Amino acid sequence: MTKINSLADFANKRFRHAGKAYLEKGDPFFWEIDSMRQAAEARGTHFVSFANYDYLGLSAHPAVKAAATEAVDKQGVGALASRLVGGQRSIHRPFEDALASFVGTEAVLALVSGYLTNMTVIAHIMGSRDGLFLDELSHNSIVSGAKSASSDKIHFRHNDLDHLDYLLTQKRADYKNVLIVAESLYSMDGDITDLARLVEIKERHGAWLLVDEAHSIGVLGADGRGLCEYAGIDPNRVDLIIGTLSKSFASCGGFVAGKTEVIDWLRYTLPGFVYSVGLSPVIIAAAKCALELMQKEPWRIARLHRNAELFIELAHEAGLNTGPSIGGGGVVPILFSDSHETLAASRHLMANGYYVPPIIQIGVPKDQPRLRFFLSAQHTEAEIHGVIDLLAKRESAHTAPTHSLNAAT
Repeated sequence: MTKINSLADFANKRFRHAGKAYLEKGDPFFWEIDSMRQAAEARGTHFVSFANYDYLGLSAHPAVKAAATEAVDKQGVGALASRLVGGQRSIHRPFEDALASFVGTEAVLALVSGYLTNMTVIAHIMGSRDGLFLDELSHNSIVSGAKSASSDKIHFRHNDLDHLDYLLTQKRADYKNVLIVAESLYSMDGDITDLARLVEIKERHGAWLLVDEAHSIGVLGADGRGLCEYAGIDPNRVDLIIGTLSKSFASCGGFVAGKTEVIDWLRYTLPGFVYSVGLSPVIIAAAKCALELMQKEPWRIARLHRNAELFIELAHEAGLNTGPSIGGGGVVPILFSDSHETLAASRHLMANGYYVPPIIQIGVPKDQPRLRFFLSAQHTEAEIHGVIDLLAKRESAHTAPTHSLNAAT
């Protein structure tokens, strides 16, 4: 066995395995988007990002910025301590109550990180006599939470609820408690789970259900209330809804929603909440304002839906492969045949003022590299036509993306 003498050597070796060689022709990641935008404006050219999940275009809204500024003036920057042992700010509970009302659950608990929310909730509620049933394409935060749990882990094929039903039929009796975990809108493929069927399965098998709505609240449903609204399901039939403040709410942090008894228990026992600092008043104020704007300006949600539908329509007309992504969602991938072609397409777009970093190696199977587009209510039809036109012209002159998935579906 080869001995590695230092952490730096170890890190360099792991980095090579992760695909360091892909960066030799230029690193497409970690670009300073504010500087890029300012430089483009100074040149009189455009800079359009499809890499940021500001779905409703609220991150720079004057009212959101004003709310954050007012919070700084009145309450300062930090939350200063864990809310349990250090006391909470007057803005915390009103925001949680307003968010619960919007989502349609009895209560909400807000945490400092969306990633942390999945990790700490899953690990906290599942014991050694329990079974955890996970979609095989679950987000890394779910996977990490599952690894931290002492329960058994069983994976079902992606969005294959017949497979989940079969596994539960075979294994439910082996466990005291069972938790099914699925996402609403999957962040790499832009597809959704069949929530009505999922709820029916969990109720029939006497299981609990956790749905991660990070990419669907503010996006799915006529009012942007998420997958429950989209599917016509009472949110209170879902045991736990996980969400984030970093997307439609233009802020930062995460939350867990559910029955009052469940949230009260988590408020006093959940490690990721009890042992973490509370959300900054600035963050809460910005998110609260975004929540209010979302309801006052429903045209933003409608425009997002139109933009996403237009993007997929144009992509299909151009023969581009959008995988299983749904019409009207905020996430649409364009799949390519290999990682180098994906990188080249990303660089081509960047050279023409469109920022779309490639998704390769990490987060998706190695044989399914892609450019992932986040659509926003702020994007114009001209910007959507422009980026698709660039890809279509490039693809007509190069090897076309793989069509293992029907672009018309």
